[in-house]
Amino acid sequence: MSQSPFTILLGGPLTLTKRLAAQLAGSRFIAADGGMRHARTLGVVPDLWVGDFDSTDESLFLEFAEVQREKYPAEKNATDGEIAVEAALSRGATSLIFAGALGGTRSDHAFLHLLRLAALAEQGLAVFMTSGEEEAYPLRPGSREIDLPKGSLFSILGFTELSGLTIENARYPLDGFHLPFGSSRTISNVAEGPVRFSLKSGRAVVLARPYDLSGA
Repeated sequence: MSQSPFTILLGGPLTLTKRLAAQLAGSRFIAADGGMRHARTLGVVPDLWVGDFDSTDESLFLEFAEVQREKYPAEKNATDGEIAVEAALSRGATSLIFAGALGGTRSDHAFLHLLRLAALAEQGLAVFMTSGEEEAYPLRPGSREIDLPKGSLFSILGFTELSGLTIENARYPLDGFHLPFGSSRTISNVAEGPVRFSLKSGRAVVLARPYDLSGA
C-alpha cells in the first residue's frame, strides 16, 4: 500500500520550525474547528474542515471559503479531533500527525490527545503529535528509534507500569528496567543523538523537546 500521511490540525499552540516543516512534507491536511488557523501558519489548504466551529475566528471562513466544511452540533459524542481522525482514516490515512495537540488552555483535551495517541498506535497506525517545540510519540511493546538532536530533553510517561524498558544513546540509559506506575524515574533525560527504546510490556508516551538543549 502506498503511504498516505495525514496531518490533523488541532487548536493548541503550533510553532513553525524547520523540523516541523520537514515532518509535514508530503502530508495531506484535515482541520478540526479552530485548528484551521494553523493552515495559515503552515501555508497549506486542507482537504476538509470539520467541527462545531465554536472556536473558529470569523476571518478564517472567508480565507478558506473553498475548503469543504462538515458542521456538527456542539452536543455530540466525539471531539472535533476524533471526527477529523475518522475522516482521515476514511480517506486511506496510513499515518497521522497531530499538529497543535500539545499544551493549550484545555488540559483535558491535551491529556485525551495523548491517550488517543496510544490507542491509535495499538491499531497499527504510525502516529505522533507536535507543537513544533514539543513532540509526543507512543511507546508500546517492541523497539523503536526517535531521531532527537544531541542534548535535547525527553521524558517517558507511563500510562501503566512498564516492564523491560531499555533506553539507549541517552545520558541516563536503562536496561530491562521495571518502571512502577506513577514513578518519576524516566522524567528529564537527555538525548545523545537518536534514542533507541525497547519495551516488553506496558503503555507509555515519549515527550521530547528537540529545541530544548538546556540539558546539554
